[in-house]
Amino acid sequence: MRIFGLNFDAWDTTFERKLYMVFAGGAYFATVYSGSVSVIFCICLLFTPFWWLVLLYISWLFLDRHTPSQGSRTVNFLENIIFWKYVHNHFQINLKLTPDFELNPSQNYLFACFPHGVMPMGCHATIANSYSKFRSLYPDFRVKIATLSFFFLFPILRDLAMGVGFISCSFKSLVSVLSDPKGGEIVLLFPGGALECFYNQNQPQRFRCVVKQRKGFVKAAFVSGAALVPVLTFGENDLLAVRGSFWKHISFITKKFPTLASGLFYGRGVFQDNFGWVPRDIPLMTVVGTPIKVSKTEYPTSEQIDDLHEKFQEELVKLFDKYKYQYFDSPQDKCLELE
Repeated sequence: MRIFGLNFDAWDTTFERKLYMVFAGGAYFATVYSGSVSVIFCICLLFTPFWWLVLLYISWLFLDRHTPSQGSRTVNFLENIIFWKYVHNHFQINLKLTPDFELNPSQNYLFACFPHGVMPMGCHATIANSYSKFRSLYPDFRVKIATLSFFFLFPILRDLAMGVGFISCSFKSLVSVLSDPKGGEIVLLFPGGALECFYNQNQPQRFRCVVKQRKGFVKAAFVSGAALVPVLTFGENDLLAVRGSFWKHISFITKKFPTLASGLFYGRGVFQDNFGWVPRDIPLMTVVGTPIKVSKTEYPTSEQIDDLHEKFQEELVKLFDKYKYQYFDSPQDKCLELE
């Protein structure tokens, strides 16, 4: 239904469906903007009789500053609140595991996920979300998501992020988590990062992955002995996108400062699908490839890293070429571009 140039949803869209949109949009808004809101809140609190709470919290931040790079501090209550169920149900998810995919509970795994998208909400909903099919299939594994260390500088947000399984994506952090002798650790890492997000922002239908110069995750797999798993999410680039000539005029900003890009995108609204903070409810297909076994090597040589990196890229391309026929309408025209 089109009114004043906006495409509104059908009048008989269920309340439950709208509720899913509200929670998914809330998750995006909280991730992008709550850090800034928390800083403003703390500054305002300094001018009240409760100023001492801010100083106390800053002291706590200093004492707790290494936790994000030491496995964080997961809180079961935060991981399993009903909020995540509604966020999960917003997405049209299809999880695909390769025929020979198998996880060993005594082994740790580094899931290298592509593409990054504006914000990898699709991959999170499919694998990391407590209500996902993947978590129900492998309940004994602890799933963590690696993100920028900068993310943990924001008060309040950092503690909530750690509570739901976010860790720093630094090399030290990855090795620390993936070296757990008990096993059962899965870390989702998005090697393409914000640069990959920039490449795909104006052409979300393309599949361009930044991986050729990203070898740190391969070295982390060697040092920790974690198996390396290629993961592709079809549709991730289309959840949130940038459209219109205005964005092209400021693309030089997002290319130079790609971490700012996530705040400049939009998806749909709760009642119309032209703009808003709600990720688009399009079909998603996350394909988890066969784990590549890695022998633990404390000091891997450049040749070892290059060989494993090359093998990983080959597996990533094979994964795309095999499963694109199950997602795209014209798969013969699609190819994976490695940058």
